[in-house]
Amino acid sequence: MTKPWRAAPKAALSSPLTLVVAAVTSLLACFLGTAAVLQASAAGGAAVAYQTGITCPDSYGPMFGKGNIPVRDIPVLTGAVQRHAAAHGFSTPVVSQYTTVLRGTEFNGDPHYKIRLAYRDQAGLDNLTLQQGTRAPGLWLGNVVADAEHIGVGTKPSIAGAALPPVTGIYRDLLDPPPRWWCSQQSGAVIDRLVDDPIDSIVFATDRRTFDAAIAAVGVPTMQYFHISFYEPAPATLSAAEDLLRRSRDLVADVRADLVAQGRGALVAADVPTFERSVQIARQAQDNVFVSILPLALISVLVGCAGLGTVALQWYQRRHAQLRLLSARGSGPAALGGLAVAELGLPILFGGAAGAVAARLLLGVYGPPGAPDPGAVLRAAGVAAATLVVSLALLALVVAVRVHREFELGRVRRGARRVRLLAYFPWELATAGMAWLGWTRLAHYGTTSRLGNPLPQVDPLALTYPVFVVLTVGLLTARLAWLALHASHRARFWSRPALQLAIRRLAGARAPVTGVLVIGTLAIGTLATGIGIARGQEEALDTKSAIFVGSNARLDTDSPIGMGDVAMPASLAGSSTVVGELTGTGSVVLVVDPATFTRAAAVDRVPGDDLAGLLRKISQPDPRGTPVIRVGHTAKQDARLPDRLPDAVVAGDLPVFPMIGTSPGYVVSRTVLARAQLDGIPKWSVLTTSPMAEATTALRAAGVFIPNRISRESALDGLPFFVVSWTFSFVALLGAVLGVVAILALLVAVEVRRRQNALAGALVLRMGMRPRTLLASHLMELGALSGLAIVVGVACGVSVAGLSVPRFDPATFLAPRSELPDPLPFVLTVVVIGVAVVALAGWIAVRSVRTARTAELIRA
Repeated sequence: MTKPWRAAPKAALSSPLTLVVAAVTSLLACFLGTAAVLQASAAGGAAVAYQTGITCPDSYGPMFGKGNIPVRDIPVLTGAVQRHAAAHGFSTPVVSQYTTVLRGTEFNGDPHYKIRLAYRDQAGLDNLTLQQGTRAPGLWLGNVVADAEHIGVGTKPSIAGAALPPVTGIYRDLLDPPPRWWCSQQSGAVIDRLVDDPIDSIVFATDRRTFDAAIAAVGVPTMQYFHISFYEPAPATLSAAEDLLRRSRDLVADVRADLVAQGRGALVAADVPTFERSVQIARQAQDNVFVSILPLALISVLVGCAGLGTVALQWYQRRHAQLRLLSARGSGPAALGGLAVAELGLPILFGGAAGAVAARLLLGVYGPPGAPDPGAVLRAAGVAAATLVVSLALLALVVAVRVHREFELGRVRRGARRVRLLAYFPWELATAGMAWLGWTRLAHYGTTSRLGNPLPQVDPLALTYPVFVVLTVGLLTARLAWLALHASHRARFWSRPALQLAIRRLAGARAPVTGVLVIGTLAIGTLATGIGIARGQEEALDTKSAIFVGSNARLDTDSPIGMGDVAMPASLAGSSTVVGELTGTGSVVLVVDPATFTRAAAVDRVPGDDLAGLLRKISQPDPRGTPVIRVGHTAKQDARLPDRLPDAVVAGDLPVFPMIGTSPGYVVSRTVLARAQLDGIPKWSVLTTSPMAEATTALRAAGVFIPNRISRESALDGLPFFVVSWTFSFVALLGAVLGVVAILALLVAVEVRRRQNALAGALVLRMGMRPRTLLASHLMELGALSGLAIVVGVACGVSVAGLSVPRFDPATFLAPRSELPDPLPFVLTVVVIGVAVVALAGWIAVRSVRTARTAELIRA
């Protein structure tokens, strides 16, 4: 009696197609369940990476600082930090000290210099560029003063007769913005000479002993800036960031308690405010993504389990005779359910394990650019294991229930009626109701954000709107197709036998055809929606930042460079332009240089094909007034221009323009303005495609004043856009998986009907049909099915994405609104894949006719 159970794994090999379907279904279910957990955790890691990228590298851990701290108190504070740092896993602290301005410093007998003595532990010298001299004990002087005043290596400075250590090196002055390693030290280590900084040079000591000797010789009582920090590796995961934050808090608490015990509790101000906020934002980003994809993940796992239930029914039908015999011999429903597990358990286990491993290995392909937490990997493995347990239990349960109902209760017909009633139930109305509910929530998406919270609050129902719309359209299409196939017996196209046979084959397999159609439509529509919204948010970030800044970087300057009195530096001449800005009449007026504007500004983001022609038009004087390009025209827009400029004469309209956005404004060419009019422009800016650091260095070297500057990288907080993109990349992943399921279902359906296709094909070939016509008939059948799925899926997915992209915009206050990217590449890709699948399926169908044997035809 135990022989069937022992022989079950070997007996399963008699139906390899069932094994493959069971393994693939388990693989996809475990893949999606595992991917959901990993996706959310990787989003947290990506958010941490984004936040660490915009935070000073010594701000990841605790920071201790004190302004105007007495020199005598420094050993007490540094000693307390050093005693407790190692216990909390921190390396040697980096101490930074900057004196007040030391006036009357003498170099080469001239006592008028103003300097600041500075010292920074560890890699301070490694992050300065040495131009002359060595690292021998002494002082390093900035190159600006050294070159201008001919102060060389070996000079021995002094202050009020007190000798300082000699100058052993000349380094390149740190300019604003400083290198990333110095970003937290800008107040002490950087001189801004263009804003009349009272310091001539920051003089760095090469070592602690030299610095202590120098301040002792001068008698410096206090340090204007004192800073202790740690250079820890940037955390790669959210759990690592939270652990670093916890250790930082513990260290701050221990140091504070130590100082309080010494009666020096007011000696230090310590905290981790910068990175604490970063960790909070990263945690919120991970939670937002997880909450957003959780409903979709549950739906996808349930669909996978339903697929395994279908596999169980197929296995039951195939083993029906054996199950009846075993039941008659006394085997109960539980034992026969165990037989199904014995046969299909190994393929399901192997498929599920492969799906979990694939989800982890392919995370970098489909997921956010971040590392998942180790704990999340374990949770993902737990989800995969739970999915496998549920799948095996469902397999056994479905078989056991069918055995119990048929062989013990005899209720097959009543159950069949219930199944038919479920088929007639209008499920599309339920999904349409969920889509409508999601739409009402989507209308208010992101409006619940609060001041200081960079991420929009998540509404899971709003995020499921696109999927439910696609599902509704897919179900409605399937119902119409079912009704059409039910009435297809009335079709009379015998004058075209290939078409008539294709219709009859479709009508003879209504259930598989409808299933493939639903899955295919849902796959293509979901994929189009996910890709469209994800890419739409990424492109919105690029477009908004480019329009807001005007180019890659914008540096506000003064009149000399705007008027042309100071030439544009040679390194920027080919990639930069100067723009003036006027306000005062309610409309922004930009004064541009047509000769350089198109090569330096973000004109690729401006809709319209003839911007260069419009710039040429406004470069020609007009006796009626000032020729302008009108931007964002409204009925209230005034034609008057500020600063006594003649009224505007419109040469053309544009909906959006760099720096102006979609606000009402005008663009004027500087070639039509007199010098006196140019001299009245209060604000000038340099737009450049060069990196901001390079542009800043070049302009400062030319003596250009730069009060403000902004780049595309720093103009907007990109994390809200990325969170929406990461969320819908999972929707795209779901669509891709469903696409694989649809393709496999189509190919399996063709293979399952191999004997019927072979018999029917052999008969029509004997009746005179050519093989080419038979192939065309199969291609008509499969092409109609795939073509309908592609047309409906693409139309629905693209339409839903087009409606959703602007509503998911996390920065609606900034023009232009998010738009759907060009769907043509996606459509072409889907069409090419669809044609390839139809051709392969048609070849499989015709091949069954050519390779069929006589005995096989007789059995069919």
